[in-house]
Amino acid sequence: MTHSKKLKTQLEERLASLEARVAGLESDLRMAHSQDWEERASEISGDEVLEGLESSAMEEITRIRSVLKRIDDGSYGECSGCGKDIGDKRLAALPYAVLCIQCASKARS
Repeated sequence: MTHSKKLKTQLEERLASLEARVAGLESDLRMAHSQDWEERASEISGDEVLEGLESSAMEEITRIRSVLKRIDDGSYGECSGCGKDIGDKRLAALPYAVLCIQCASKARS
């Protein structure tokens, strides 16, 4: 199995896991709150944590879908800034990378 195919399989599995997690979080967030003021305050606080988890999961889902699209169209591993190869070491450390080291450094400046 090539690196891209293996990565694609791993990302698809992670995507399915995240989508299931988001569905569970959304279900938890839709639950009715208690009528007791103290319990309700605690539940609202818990909802804020769940919303943060959901937001993080949704951001990762967006990044994964972007990588999968780039794998499918053959542009994965190609710098979107200069068109050169991003490099296997950078992609191993940061599979969502769309810029090579040089372009990423320029973007931070």
